[in-house]
Amino acid sequence: MTAADARDARVDWAGVVHPPAGSAARIACLVPSITELLFALGLGERVVARTGFCVHPRGAVRSVPKIGGTKDPDVARLRALAPTHVIVNVDENRREVVDEIARFVPHVVVTHPQVPDDNRRLYALVGAIFGRETAAATLAARYDAARASVDAAAAAWPRETVLYLIWRNPWMTVRADTYVGATLAAVGWDVVATADRRRYPALDGDASAWREAGRILLSTEPYAFTRRDVDALRAAHAKPVQLVDGEWTSWYGPRAIDGLRALAALRADATAAPSRRP
Repeated sequence: MTAADARDARVDWAGVVHPPAGSAARIACLVPSITELLFALGLGERVVARTGFCVHPRGAVRSVPKIGGTKDPDVARLRALAPTHVIVNVDENRREVVDEIARFVPHVVVTHPQVPDDNRRLYALVGAIFGRETAAATLAARYDAARASVDAAAAAWPRETVLYLIWRNPWMTVRADTYVGATLAAVGWDVVATADRRRYPALDGDASAWREAGRILLSTEPYAFTRRDVDALRAAHAKPVQLVDGEWTSWYGPRAIDGLRALAALRADATAAPSRRP
């Protein structure tokens, strides 16, 4: 890798070039899936703060102090932990909170993967900043293998329009131009268009979204849909309804690898037996 390549790898989604961090780096992470990535790259001992939603890898993260949620972290507690780096995400964290953190943390690393293949850039970014280039390359190779196998399988499946629900009261879904929408599209599930043009639309009064979907998918996060919700919506709409582990569709990092494979297996089962109740 040339010096220019190494520099390019350290450019975050805000366009900031981060210098290589030394072994004394103290990392706070406000993005659950990237906390898991840090541990996967062998950086767990440098992680000094996490959110309450950073639950993977289970067991290993228990020793890392929690500083609240992704939207409302305890900034005073974070300051006391004296991180040199904080990793944030455009969708997960509020801009005003990030701006406040930037006043006392030297390096704020901004991330914003928008399609599954952005995981390659994410691995490279974190690996290059914190000196884990080889581990990042290994993870990227695993991702490439998973993506190739999913692409080969998906090529044989008919595309299907789905309504992917992430919340209720009000019912909410995702647009195609979100990371979740792109992940679903990778296995041939295209999210239904909605009248609400926000990235995470509400469905109040939008009967067409329910009508046009050939299948309803209920995510286990951020709203914890259950089998009871599956049964109720199946009865109300007379179409296939399935639970989907939200980590398969929305988590970056190492979980995106197994997530793609698991989502493809779910799609394969739905395609092979479309009339069978999941």
